[in-house]
Amino acid sequence: MRVKLCALSLAGIIASMGTAHAATDINFWHSMQGALGERVNALVEDFNKSQSDYVVHAIYKGTYGESMNAGIAAFRGGQAPDILQVFEVGTATMMYAKGAVKPVQEMSEEAGDPINPDDFLGAVASYYSSADGKLVSMPFNSSTPVFYYNKDAFKKAGLDPETPPKTWQEVAEAGKKLRDAGMECGYTTTWPSWIQLETFGAWHNTPYATKDNGFGGLDARLAIDQPLFVRHISFLADMSKAGTFTYGGRGDTSTALFTAGKCGMFTGSSGSRANIIKTGEFEFGTSSLPYHEGVAGAPQNSIIGGASLWVFAKKSPEVYKGVTKFFKFLSSPEQAAQWHQGTGYVPVTKAGFELTKKSGFYEKNPGTDVAVKQLDATTTENSRGIRLGYLPQIREIEDGVMEEIFSGKVEAEAGLKDIVKRSNELLSRFEKSVN
Repeated sequence: MRVKLCALSLAGIIASMGTAHAATDINFWHSMQGALGERVNALVEDFNKSQSDYVVHAIYKGTYGESMNAGIAAFRGGQAPDILQVFEVGTATMMYAKGAVKPVQEMSEEAGDPINPDDFLGAVASYYSSADGKLVSMPFNSSTPVFYYNKDAFKKAGLDPETPPKTWQEVAEAGKKLRDAGMECGYTTTWPSWIQLETFGAWHNTPYATKDNGFGGLDARLAIDQPLFVRHISFLADMSKAGTFTYGGRGDTSTALFTAGKCGMFTGSSGSRANIIKTGEFEFGTSSLPYHEGVAGAPQNSIIGGASLWVFAKKSPEVYKGVTKFFKFLSSPEQAAQWHQGTGYVPVTKAGFELTKKSGFYEKNPGTDVAVKQLDATTTENSRGIRLGYLPQIREIEDGVMEEIFSGKVEAEAGLKDIVKRSNELLSRFEKSVN
């Protein structure tokens, strides 16, 4: 009897070992480092502990640009990861990488566990969806531009700290009062191309490019030489001349002007909140983006930054089942809410937003819901986002010309026409390279 029990016990151990070794490995390349990298590792660890069929391996592969290039090169060499995190400006490049991508919604439906685009915030889902509304990649870390202001500086300038500017005219007026009160700078902005051109168009329901901002075809071309863009960039140039707007550089370099208390107002990523709390020695407020009065449909919705998760083609059905399960885990209300509250990125799902709201997080942290409200809208053909090839290179052109406009070297209308001409040459090259 003892021999029989031992045999059964041994058989059980062998069986359990077999089950453990049968787990399917899933490789996930990402670009999150530091505290965000730790949060990604924790998410993956929690998923791996939640089940025994799949093991996700999170691997840091450098910056967004580096990891995207590494992923594409690995695919060409037959060694692609299963999941790749790609920044939002790489969306068109990934979509048109023929045969390289497995669309997320198609993958999940084939796996028998559909991911529903209606579960996500409207502006988030539409950005990462095909023309027929199906998710192509998985929304993950999404941010959007918001308006921050220094409440202490507002009080000193005689401005109401609970009533931030809503229009661009009010921003200019507040900027003058802040300067008169001794502030070095009234208003500044991070990411000029993303915020003052791309998001500006969406917020004012005005096309940034033809063909539904690129969603409608590869023959899309830039349209930022329209009167409304000329009006806005001219307005900022006039503010710069008056000393109420300070150009602080490309990317997010001007964030330091705000956190150091030099600028009373700035537009930046919703993901900047944690950094402001950590380094800013003043009380600040968060509000929605300013808009120009008299523009039909404004304000509409802002557009997203950040990144999404792409799945490579030519993987096994079992891998796709595991990836689907991992994505469903990431988008669960609990995980979406936790990620949002801990990072400053928006909760990409409606349920994650509702759970955060129910927990009292927004009441305890005023302004943290602004980004969600700006994105939670039914998008239009002008506001779902930008889908253009060579967008990183186009942003370089835009930033360079805007620097000349804000310094008074070039008039806004001439500068925007130059941007359109040079960018459209790039778009024509991209169209030919894909067809």
